[in-house]
Amino acid sequence: MSAPLHLAVALDGTGWHPAAWREPDARPQGLFTAGYWVDLVTEAERGLLDFVTLEDSLGLQSSHLTEPDGRTDQVRGRLDAVLVAARVAPLTRHIGLVPTVVATHTEPFHISKAIATLDYVSAGRAGLRVQVSARQNEAAHFGRRTVPRLRFDDRGTPEGREVIADLFEEAADYVEVVRRLWDSWEDDAEIRDVATGRFIDRDKLHYIDFEGRHFRVRGPSITPRPPQGQPVVSALAHQSVPYQLVGRSADIGYITPHDTGQARAQVAEIRAAQAEAGRASEPLHVFGDLVVFLDDDPAAARDRRTRLDGLAGYPYTSDAEIFTGTPGQLADLLLERRRAGLSGFRLRPGVIGHDLQQVTRRLVPELQRRGVFRHTYEADTLRGLLGLARPANRYATA
Repeated sequence: MSAPLHLAVALDGTGWHPAAWREPDARPQGLFTAGYWVDLVTEAERGLLDFVTLEDSLGLQSSHLTEPDGRTDQVRGRLDAVLVAARVAPLTRHIGLVPTVVATHTEPFHISKAIATLDYVSAGRAGLRVQVSARQNEAAHFGRRTVPRLRFDDRGTPEGREVIADLFEEAADYVEVVRRLWDSWEDDAEIRDVATGRFIDRDKLHYIDFEGRHFRVRGPSITPRPPQGQPVVSALAHQSVPYQLVGRSADIGYITPHDTGQARAQVAEIRAAQAEAGRASEPLHVFGDLVVFLDDDPAAARDRRTRLDGLAGYPYTSDAEIFTGTPGQLADLLLERRRAGLSGFRLRPGVIGHDLQQVTRRLVPELQRRGVFRHTYEADTLRGLLGLARPANRYATA
């Protein structure tokens, strides 16, 4: 078998197409039930996927990138991604669980213990996807900061670049605090010796004493070091500033190239940012994101997407490339893109009720037949599945 291909799916509502909820197999009535999410993640685990990511935000979904809309014909509302992952964890055994966390308006202390708890509940299968928010309506939920109105076209202006740079600098500090809090308990800090009455060795709990422009956190955590030591940190990146966040802080970066040349250039930029951060020797996965509409007949996939566009009232577009075709054609594309330096892919099912099973029951067997995907789970933790060693604790003494 050649170098293994890593594969994840991004779960969002009933699918990434805004009209997906209107498909016969979409189950919109189940969106706010635990069973719906258990079924999706169980199906992903059936396909031996490395992990699932769970989308989240602090505002209602919108057809606009930077502000709310007034539409009532599309899915609106979510369950909390971290809590969904915690509910799913005891009912799965192998697959990684990576909820989205919005760093801009949440506290790193709270998230550090939430993800550490998820790592315990899942026996070492937790991760997080860190996300920033530049939306005024989301900032208004908290009232602790003002965010200038930033339209999509404003991103290239000096003011827009400054806002984006500040948000991602904050996110990098956020991840650093979370990681230090995970290390603030040494692995053997818990003694739990009934005979001597000693539950904990207080000398093995450490103040992190983080002081930066965005956070001042004393520590230690109230949750012991997670089973993985450090759960997996990931981030989606579209341009230079987010690439720097990935290079500096993440274990996995998701990118959105639309051809192999773009993939190669984006991977190179992330590797340069990784080296600049002094992490050149550390493993860092780069996954390509793709929205997928899959059918055995490519014409059927195209027709399905066209019909969904008609229901939505406009052609669906995405930051990621939209692939419409057969699982075999998708396998060809993934193997071609891998030559650009990608170690895996995160697939976004256009319609979860249909396209998730196309991934697990059609694409995966095709990749197995080509000798590039696992036939069984080979590790018990998410870090193990990704080939990432359990890191040493930065505060532990010899």
